[in-house]
Amino acid sequence: MAASTTRNVEVRGNTSRSVGLIGMGDMGKMYARCIAGAGWRVNACDRAEKYEALKGEFAEIENIHIYVNGHFVARQSDYIIYCVEAELIDAVVAAYGPSDSKAATKLGAIVGGQTSCKAPEIKAFEKHLPSDVEIVSCHSLHGPSVNPAGQPLVLIRHRSSDASFALVEQILSCFRSKFVYLTAEEHDRITADTQAVTHAAFLSMGTAWHANNQFPWEVTKWRSGIENIKINITLRIYSNKWHVYAGLAILNPAAQQQIRQYATSVTELFKLILEGKRQEFETRIRTAGEFVFGKQRDKLLLRDDILDQFSLSGVPKAERKPNSHLSLLGMVDCWWKCNIVPYDHMICSTPLFRLWLGATEYLFRQPDLLDDCIRFALDDDSFRSDDLEFTFAARGWSDAVSFGDFNSYRLRFEKPQEYFAPRFPEATKLGNEMIKTILQRMKSVEEAGASATTTAASAS
Repeated sequence: MAASTTRNVEVRGNTSRSVGLIGMGDMGKMYARCIAGAGWRVNACDRAEKYEALKGEFAEIENIHIYVNGHFVARQSDYIIYCVEAELIDAVVAAYGPSDSKAATKLGAIVGGQTSCKAPEIKAFEKHLPSDVEIVSCHSLHGPSVNPAGQPLVLIRHRSSDASFALVEQILSCFRSKFVYLTAEEHDRITADTQAVTHAAFLSMGTAWHANNQFPWEVTKWRSGIENIKINITLRIYSNKWHVYAGLAILNPAAQQQIRQYATSVTELFKLILEGKRQEFETRIRTAGEFVFGKQRDKLLLRDDILDQFSLSGVPKAERKPNSHLSLLGMVDCWWKCNIVPYDHMICSTPLFRLWLGATEYLFRQPDLLDDCIRFALDDDSFRSDDLEFTFAARGWSDAVSFGDFNSYRLRFEKPQEYFAPRFPEATKLGNEMIKTILQRMKSVEEAGASATTTAASAS
């Protein structure tokens, strides 16, 4: 099924139909508040030890009803959404879904999930749910602190009637998101293309800075417009829970392959720098850039005046240093090697991916800037130790994902997280402002491009 969007129509709900949420993490809570705010009855739960705290948190919202476990949610809800980690989905569905459990899924209910990797989710539903239960999954392609209006919301109609699917659309219309219709397989491939390597790049930056005992906003060589993207988004990722990224990376085979290629691209480019193979390095960079950006004629998504608004350092532009930008060079090389044209997936891209694409475009579509970057990477060794640590970090994250060990992933994530924690509140606030401002800019660029295309077509 090809990806497409539907109208952003918000339909008010009513408490005669209920929505169940099993899992009340950050996204589950966001879903609960928005769906209840649209007039639907919400039945929700998390682990038993969180029952009293959740009851207190939602006591003032009349149509959110907190239960001690998923049995009470599954047996009375018309649309049940599992908002749990991807690695736990099978166990949780097995506990609350089957007809032989203490309280089975409501007869004729619709069930879906909000995990970032759909293969294990759909497998769990098919394995444990009664045959009369319909399956419609979803995935909001943004974090819980981002306004969902206008953001992509994937709908996966795996097993349902027209009426049931229309009910899910009606319920989720309260987010005012852009519906994108995909199969589970299409979803996993696109999220691998747009999210997995993006996360790996930022995670590697954080690991490298931590290894060098550096707060990058305090070091002159990371004080520039494009570095503000790197720093703010890295801190934003590390301020979240580790499992948000682990499931997508470890359980999605396409993601594993692309993260491995990113580590390979970074390693091979760094070796060319160390060996001083100028011609081979430059040819490879420019070939990759032509593959990814060669057909782009629209205005740049990012501009200096926008980037400079969101600095954690406040250092004047004149005092900034050049950068080898190995993380960006490796990203474009990875897309080239994986035969990925990132613009093809903009319809269901996350805000972080759009920012990362904007950063790579900013470097590669400004010839003078790319020339300086290539020259600096080869002729100036002031970033060599940083690039070495970044290479180690990229390979380490690739190994963690390939081994499929969630505990190792968690430990690797939590060390930099603890290191950067004091700056999370400031970075989150600044990051939210940056995302809002830059996404508005991107929207205007996209609308301008669409208008130009329409005008050209009319003229011909």
